[in-house]
Amino acid sequence: MAGGWSSDGAVQDQIDATIEDAVLRARRALPRGESLTNCEECNTVIPKARREVMPGVRLCVGCQSELDKQLVSSGGINRRGSKDSQLR
Repeated sequence: MAGGWSSDGAVQDQIDATIEDAVLRARRALPRGESLTNCEECNTVIPKARREVMPGVRLCVGCQSELDKQLVSSGGINRRGSKDSQLR
């Protein structure tokens, strides 16, 4: 049962939209195109097995690991606007 101005299923719609946004963001982050033979950061050779498994790879494992550490995970959007989040 919905309360206030929200319709039935509004919370689930918000959850679905948040998940869809995260999936789209992850898909955009996937490499595309032809893999490089050498890392674009450190110029070391990228092993053939890595290039075959990850088409479009541009970085060696070491440089990719460093990049992954630097990336900040998105906390997403608080679509519900909960009272708790408004008080912060």
